[in-house]
Amino acid sequence: MAKKDAKNKNEVEDYGAEDIVVLEGLEPVRKRPGMYIGSTGPEGLHHLIWEIFDNSRDEAMGGFADHIEVALLPGNRVRVVDNGRGIPTDIHSKTKVSALETIMTTLHAGGKFEGKSYKVSGGLHGVGASVVNALSVYTKVEVHRDGVINMQEYERGKRKAAVKKVGTTKFRGTIVTFEPDEQIFKEMGWNWNQIVNHLRQQAYLVKGLQIVIIDARKSEDKLKLDNEVFLADFQLEVPSMSFYFDGGLVSLVRFYNQHQKPVHKNICYVEKEVDEVMVEVAFQYIDDISSRELAFANNTYNMEGGTHVTGFRTALTRRINDYARKNNFLKDADENFTADDVREGLTCAISVKLREIQFEGQTKGKLGSVEARGAVEKVFGEALGMFLEENPDDGRAIVNKVILALRARKAAKAAKDSVLRKGALEGLTLPGKLADCQSNKAEDSELFIVEGDSAGGSSKQGRDRKTQAILPLKGKILNVERARLDRMLESNEIKSLVIALGVGIGDVFDMSKLRYHKIIIATDADVDGAHIRALLLTLFYRYFKAVIEGGYIYIAQPPLYKIKRGKEISYAYSEEEKIAFLGKDISMLEVVEEAEGESKEDGTEAEMAEQEESKGAKRAPKVSLQRYKGLGEMNPEELWETTMDPKSRILKQVTIDDAVDADKAFDVLMGEDVASRKSFIQSNAKMANIDA
Repeated sequence: MAKKDAKNKNEVEDYGAEDIVVLEGLEPVRKRPGMYIGSTGPEGLHHLIWEIFDNSRDEAMGGFADHIEVALLPGNRVRVVDNGRGIPTDIHSKTKVSALETIMTTLHAGGKFEGKSYKVSGGLHGVGASVVNALSVYTKVEVHRDGVINMQEYERGKRKAAVKKVGTTKFRGTIVTFEPDEQIFKEMGWNWNQIVNHLRQQAYLVKGLQIVIIDARKSEDKLKLDNEVFLADFQLEVPSMSFYFDGGLVSLVRFYNQHQKPVHKNICYVEKEVDEVMVEVAFQYIDDISSRELAFANNTYNMEGGTHVTGFRTALTRRINDYARKNNFLKDADENFTADDVREGLTCAISVKLREIQFEGQTKGKLGSVEARGAVEKVFGEALGMFLEENPDDGRAIVNKVILALRARKAAKAAKDSVLRKGALEGLTLPGKLADCQSNKAEDSELFIVEGDSAGGSSKQGRDRKTQAILPLKGKILNVERARLDRMLESNEIKSLVIALGVGIGDVFDMSKLRYHKIIIATDADVDGAHIRALLLTLFYRYFKAVIEGGYIYIAQPPLYKIKRGKEISYAYSEEEKIAFLGKDISMLEVVEEAEGESKEDGTEAEMAEQEESKGAKRAPKVSLQRYKGLGEMNPEELWETTMDPKSRILKQVTIDDAVDADKAFDVLMGEDVASRKSFIQSNAKMANIDA
């Protein structure tokens, strides 16, 4: 024991001041980028654009700019231009260098702290531009101000030279060009749709602001950018989008409800300042069972909500209950609408703007400012009460919608209680069709949801019984997009899946009871298989979204072809792989089939032989091509080797990159608006992989 104590004593003595590492400048950002942008994956990569854009948008919020352009350039570069005041370039009294250099190379430096330059802004921390600079292999800032163009370039957060004058100008504003560092971001590549959707949302939030997005990544034009401003002036033949809205949140609610059936005609809207908090709210009910709540603080989207959402929900529940009781819709003195009742079918947008703002985390996903709750509750509560009184037809339609939700909740609770008994939740009454695994550790267990008894039989024989469970589903499950919980639980297939997962459903959902940390959807590679997969994803998205967000849902990728060349066997998972595997044999296959008049239908087997160059030459080995239509066509060994073996299988993880767009996609594809679905299919038909 004494020997061990002596060792600890020596370790303490060896620990001195020289062991304390001081990270200077922007080194902390490069050392721990996730602390500043959330992750170094695709979301963190796109967060760089949001940070630079937010600075330009803050200029527009202050009334100093009305035009912002975001351009994607070749080589992963991004260029953001605004016609705001331009970043100051004079010498900063404290840092003794240009204010531009101070902002771009110093954490917590900016014009958003004292409230003098910006009444409201999207960020408190003052790290946006400097963080982007630190995580970029190259950054250039051009400031057009007072008739002069000043410019400075940086490499991984460090200046390459001092700020210098590079020309004269009649324009006023700032141009920031940056290229993310591949040392930080392993997956490079911008998602055009994600950028468009995010910036469209921003255009709704700032009335009178024009936002232009240009995709010039593949442009063959010589972009002379040194002394130019807006790329849109070049009239390049490249994809572009332009947004300009005067309607604010009313336009935003209309946009998200464009494929829906409104319950009431008028959109309830209020914009008012109270206690130095500007509150703007718009909402409308639609004939649906899910809710859509879009929350913003200083125009930053808060995907996790926050205090402003809490204030909205409190006012909504109280005011609708008061109105219903006053007008004798609720006659039972003990009966009240719950928060879930009043939110069913609701589409709302909540925006607050305040001088001193607090977010929970640098990515600003949740608002923490306490004063926002009281302000929203007061402003929206008064506006909603007035709206219901002044629009009695709308008020009656809203309350009737909420009464339906209340009745459905009671019916669903009765159905749920009858299905999810205590024993079932604890796994004591698992469905008979489930072939469970031996492991009782969720982190080691996998659940394969397979299509049909045939695939179920093969997968049960081919699986690893220790860690892999199999649940075969018969036919297509119920489309839950428009089904309430009570009707949904009448489906034996859905009931089996709910019990197998173990997490419960509705208000008894408990993520900690999830029995498998890999839930793998394995359907056939045909239209019916794709439909079943879509139905299952709809179920998970609407009732088990936390399971998707936890990263537990996967889609199996079984092979399309089995290729046998002599004794050699290969599996192709795409048409491209098939062609690569066959090589020169693919042309021989076409020649032989054409000569023999054979059909090219999937699943046929063709034997090919090379032409003899001379008498006695050896023939090429036999080559057979088998097209798999379903998992049931594979024997257990093939299914294990290609689809179930963790060492060789291919799985696609299901994620929710943008919950709002995902919600909209499910509405269009799985809802009752046939016209919208038809339009979607016609618009995207050329991108479909036709399996003929």
